[in-house]
Amino acid sequence: MHVVVNAAQSVDGKLSTRRRTQLRISGPEDFDRVDRIRAAADAVLVGIGTVLADDPSLTVKEEPRRVSRLQNGRPGNPARVVVDSRARTPTDAAVLDEAAETFLLVSETATPDRRDALEATGATVIVAGEERVDLEAGFTELSEHGVDRLMIEGGGEVIHSCFAAGLVDELDVYVGSLVIGGRDAPTLADGDGFIEAFPRLELVGVERLDDGVVLSYTVGGTR
Repeated sequence: MHVVVNAAQSVDGKLSTRRRTQLRISGPEDFDRVDRIRAAADAVLVGIGTVLADDPSLTVKEEPRRVSRLQNGRPGNPARVVVDSRARTPTDAAVLDEAAETFLLVSETATPDRRDALEATGATVIVAGEERVDLEAGFTELSEHGVDRLMIEGGGEVIHSCFAAGLVDELDVYVGSLVIGGRDAPTLADGDGFIEAFPRLELVGVERLDDGVVLSYTVGGTR
């Protein structure tokens, strides 16, 4: 599986304010870039925090791109994946509508009742891990469901976990021209952080869009 992380952050590395509500960091040009990456993916992944805060649909916005996918024998929208250890995704969440297939990666701490409720919406529940989702095992299961190219859109906890597990192949970061600040505001990679071994990044592209820049990296090993 090829894994691409995409995120938008402020100059000081924040994904949103300390209130963790959705914040517009980029503009139309970058939105189109993100839509293009989604259209190329087999699935788009977010963490439960993003679902609860923003209720995203994670669908392709431009109709010509959906039509192109259909003409190539693919679903109009990529599948949606939610990393949700305790199965807290609301049954009326946008990611559970009929626009695309949805997978929920949960752990063994998710109760049978919650799993059943989510499966009743038509979602596929994958149990991977005891207390927290084992991302490597979950990604292996997604591969068996035909996911070869996975786009990760956040949030910071999930992105950090994917880097920590060595699962990321590419990183695209839009850096918007604003400062958010706040020691409690989420960053690109939250979690426990890295102390001695850091993900090795190679800068392969810089592109100016809207009033910011997109930094593109390949990821491999640690340093």
